Amino acid sequence: MQDILINWAPQETRVAIVENGAVQELHVERALERGLVGNIYMGRVARVLPGMQSAFVDIGLERAAFLHVADVHVAGQPHGGARGENAQQTPIERLVFEGQTLVVQVIKDAIGTKGARLSTQISIAGRLLVFLPQDDHIGISQKIGSPELREQLRARMNRLAATADGSPTGGFILRTNAEDASDDELADDIAYLRKTWAAVRERGFASPPGTLLYQDLSLVERVLRDLAHDATGAIRIDSKMQFDILKAFGAEYTPGSVAKLEHYKGERPIFDLFNIDAEIAKALARRVDLKSGGYLIIDQTEALTTIDVNTGGFVGARNFDDTIFKTNLEAALAIARQLRLRNLGGIIIIDFIDMGREEHQNAVLAELRKQLARDRTKITVSGFTQLGLVEMTRKRTRESLAHMLCEPCPTCAGKGQVKTARSVCYDILREILREARQFNPREFRVIASAAVVEMLLDEESQHLAGLSEFIGKPISLAAEATMSPEQYDIVLM
Repeated sequence: MQDILINWAPQETRVAIVENGAVQELHVERALERGLVGNIYMGRVARVLPGMQSAFVDIGLERAAFLHVADVHVAGQPHGGARGENAQQTPIERLVFEGQTLVVQVIKDAIGTKGARLSTQISIAGRLLVFLPQDDHIGISQKIGSPELREQLRARMNRLAATADGSPTGGFILRTNAEDASDDELADDIAYLRKTWAAVRERGFASPPGTLLYQDLSLVERVLRDLAHDATGAIRIDSKMQFDILKAFGAEYTPGSVAKLEHYKGERPIFDLFNIDAEIAKALARRVDLKSGGYLIIDQTEALTTIDVNTGGFVGARNFDDTIFKTNLEAALAIARQLRLRNLGGIIIIDFIDMGREEHQNAVLAELRKQLARDRTKITVSGFTQLGLVEMTRKRTRESLAHMLCEPCPTCAGKGQVKTARSVCYDILREILREARQFNPREFRVIASAAVVEMLLDEESQHLAGLSEFIGKPISLAAEATMSPEQYDIVLM
C-alpha cells in the first residue's frame, strides 16, 4: 500500500510516493521551470544536418530543439515507422527543409547543454488511452495480461473508435490502467482526446512558429492520471484550492481516485509527516548508508552514473563471502530505490563487491531485477561483465533531482575538489617570477585567501623570502575573505 503526499506552493509543487514509511519517488515541478515533455509547438526548421540525420527546430525556446530522422512521421507508416531500415531509405533532407513549419512535440526535456528532443509523431495522453492522431491502429500496453485479453480489448477499441461516416479516426494505445475499464469510460476518454486534438489543430492553422499549441497536465493533475492506482491508499494535499481543483478534475477523468483525496489540515508541514525533507537532503548526497553498515557511493556525470558498493563496518555474517553477499543483496534493493528517488537515467554502472561464487552473482542480479521491476520507467539490465560490473540503462526523460535542485559549486566549478593551499602558493611564486621578467615594479603585492596567505607567512616563508631576494623586489601579502581557495591576484605597485 502506498500513500501520495502533495506539498503545493505557488512557486513549486512537490510530490512524494511513500511505501511502508519510506519515500520511493520524488517529483518536483516549479512554475518557472515546468518540464516541456508532452508539449506541442508550431516549430520552424532552422537547420538540417544530413551528416547527423537530424535537424534543429526553433520552437521559441532559448536553445533550438533537436529532431532526429527516427522521430519524423512518414505518412502511411505506423507510429515510430521511420525507424530502422526506413530511416536509412528516407534521409532527413528529403523529409524536412530549412524554413519549413512543423507541428512538433517534445519527447525529452533539455538536459545540460542539449536542447529538447522533438518528434513529429504526435501523441496525447488521456487517463486510459494515448491518442495517435496520425495513425489508425490500436495498440495495447505490454503490461496488460494474456494474448486473449489483449485481443478482446483490441476488438472493443476498434468498435468504440469507429466513426459513423468512416472518416479518419486516429489510433489509440491502451494504457495499463485501461485493463478493467468499461466501454463508457473508454468512450469518454476517446471523445476527450479527439476534442483536445481538434483544438490543437485549429490553433495550429492560425499560429506563427514558436507558438505553444498544447501543454500537458500540471504535476498535481498528473498524480491522478499517472501515479495513483489500485494500491494507492490516500492522496493527501495541503492546499484547499488545489484540493478543490483536483477533486473536480478527478470527478471528470479519474472518478475511482476521488475517494482517496484528502485535504491535509495539520499544523505540521505535510512533508514533515514522513521526514521527507531529510530524505531529499539524503538523495542529494554522494554517500548512501545501508542498515547493515555498508554504503553506496553514487557519482553522476554527464556521460553516465556510477554506483560503488562497499562493506563499510558490516561484519555480521559468519564468513567474508557471506558478508559480501548480504551487503550486495541489501545494496540491490537500495540501488533500485535510489534510481527512482533521484530519477537517475542514461547509462548506469554498478560496481558490486566482488563475489567469488557464481550462485551469489546470480542471486544478486535476480534481486536487482526484482526490485527494478517496480519502476515505471523503462530499464534494461545486462549481466556481470568480465570486470565484475553490472551495466544497465534507465530511460531519461527529465532532469535528475540533483540537476533540478542544485548547480555546480562556484568554488570548484563542478570538479568536486580544489587545489591545496600549498599548490596555490607555488602557483603564486611561479607567477611572480614570470611577471618579474617582464615588468619592473617597485613592489609585488599578493592578494589571496586567508589560508594561502597564512601558509606563505608560515610554512612557505623561506621560499617567499628567497624569491624576493632573487628578483630584488619586496613581496607583500594581503588576505581577502571573499576569495575562493584557488583565487589570487598579483598587483604591481
